[in-house]
Amino acid sequence: INGVPLRRKQWYQRRVRGSSISPGTVLILLGGAHRGKRVVCLKQLPSGLLLVTGPYKINGVPLRRVDQAYVIATSTKVELPALPDSLTDGLFKRKPKPTKNEKEMFVENTAEDPKISAEKIALQKEVDALVVPAVKSVDMLQSYLRSRFTLTKGQFPHEMKF
Repeated sequence: INGVPLRRKQWYQRRVRGSSISPGTVLILLGGAHRGKRVVCLKQLPSGLLLVTGPYKINGVPLRRVDQAYVIATSTKVELPALPDSLTDGLFKRKPKPTKNEKEMFVENTAEDPKISAEKIALQKEVDALVVPAVKSVDMLQSYLRSRFTLTKGQFPHEMKF
């Protein structure tokens, strides 16, 4: 009222990538379904989020966008080949839900569960085909990516060197 917008528009500020994070750096995920898993950073997206992959063939982590606040960078690096240009924020955009009119609102939900598109599956296989040989070229890196990061009694992350 009086020229003040009723709702603030949400916007994202491009984050500056941490100096230790670069394409090919091995990261440890701190949150989400894959917390504790080690992943390879592919690039920073225009939104400021990091694009990471397991690779899926090695440890089951698919192509994902991750905020830098939810990763720990390690000193381990992988030399990555050129990646496809189709790896953008648009790849992760969700389709809008269909609107319902009043009569359909009370009808039982007949919509199917969201499924991963064939395009995304093909892109994951393409990225894995590029990243897996790079991972295998580094000694012991494949088993390192398969193992989870955990802390035991008496271990403190702020005293560790990654």
